[in-house]
Amino acid sequence: MIKYIGSKRTLIPAIVAIGKALPGARSVLDLFSGTSRVGHAFKREGFRVVANDHNAYAATLARCYVQADRDSILRDAEKLVREFNLLRGEPGYFTETFCVRSRFFQPENGARIDAIREAIARKSLPSELESVMLVALMEAADRVDSTTGVQMAYLKSWAPRASNALELRIPDVLPRARHGKGEALQLEAIAAARHGATDLAYVDPPYNQHKYLGNYHIWESLVLWDKPEVYGTACKRVDCRTRSSAFNSRSMFESAFSEVIEAIRATWVIVSFNNEGYLTRERAEQLLSARGCVTVLEHDYKRYVGAQIGIYNPSGTKVGTVGHLRNKEFLYVVGPNKLAHHPRTHLRCV
Repeated sequence: MIKYIGSKRTLIPAIVAIGKALPGARSVLDLFSGTSRVGHAFKREGFRVVANDHNAYAATLARCYVQADRDSILRDAEKLVREFNLLRGEPGYFTETFCVRSRFFQPENGARIDAIREAIARKSLPSELESVMLVALMEAADRVDSTTGVQMAYLKSWAPRASNALELRIPDVLPRARHGKGEALQLEAIAAARHGATDLAYVDPPYNQHKYLGNYHIWESLVLWDKPEVYGTACKRVDCRTRSSAFNSRSMFESAFSEVIEAIRATWVIVSFNNEGYLTRERAEQLLSARGCVTVLEHDYKRYVGAQIGIYNPSGTKVGTVGHLRNKEFLYVVGPNKLAHHPRTHLRCV
């Protein structure tokens, strides 16, 4: 899957183990789905998954990895991958914006992205198949980008991978889960929380002022293909300035978080939050205890790669180092009772 800040890759085994240990749990709502890594893992274990994210690129990932089923799309997807991998094309909006005005991709790959994206648009594919092809293109582009993992800036010198030729591959689309077909939503969190009942809800909200739209604006433009006006060195979409969320606001976060937690229609809730967020562990426990018994599990991990590299000014000169290189991630498990015998994981109960 694409490189993603806040990815729960190392936590997924523990999250899924907890879900499997809950009595009678067969369905899960992933309220802030991002790359859909968590939903994809639950689907693999047979859960019926509902994945939600308000950004178009994330909803597309969910439609591919949670809603689409392998048997329904594989033959057509394989045919389209073969066809699109032969395209070369001419430079267009993507090349001009992200290879010339900025340097996220080499122009040869940019021209191929332009050609493939225009071909997808012309075919008017069914929604699930289109999402699979868009994810194939997004992931192919991610493999040849020149960033540290976010699209706030590109590297001063080309990353070695940027010289590789772009190549589509079939995403890891799973067969239909034994407990029912998945569903992808593109709603605000409060609307998704009220959408329908599930046995379990997983909540991984933004935890600071940095918007995922700003971090991954190229994927949003690639999926929407609306060729927006852009600004700044990173050529961000202009709506990065206007699209906002209460979850990115220190003054609004607690109220929005509490409202969503209260609205969730699930017996069990797992909340993921780290020690850099707007809520302290003590305050998070206090808010969640209004819903039920709270068990807290802790995981220590490295901060994202940009933090490891250091702080640079716009000219590429290193001007400082970050204050710390490791974080703590807390999993709050909320339900009718505490987890007396939580599954064996690499997390510790605190």
